[in-house]
Amino acid sequence: MSLRVVLAGADDGDVAAALDDAGADVRRVDGIATRKSLAAAGIETADVFLLTDMDDATAISVAKDANADVRVVTYATDSLPEFARAQADLALDPALFTPALVAEELVGE
Repeated sequence: MSLRVVLAGADDGDVAAALDDAGADVRRVDGIATRKSLAAAGIETADVFLLTDMDDATAISVAKDANADVRVVTYATDSLPEFARAQADLALDPALFTPALVAEELVGE
């Protein structure tokens, strides 16, 4: 079974392609991550919620409400807001981690 990833936010670094190349099943959230758009992307059965836009950090609690077991990973240059830090499992900076390293970290486990 492949790793199921729901990706919300811009993908300027092409992390979705790296995850796909590593064998992950990547689903994109269309527009802002709301309960409805997260559900449409399959958050209920996702293994990882990957957020690239910290302006949308409130989506972390929405994702956790829909799937308490989902692993929350942020991949952004902006800092994670204080209110969301306790729910994030891993914060990665694109300046330090290439998309290939992110895929290796998430899929290779």
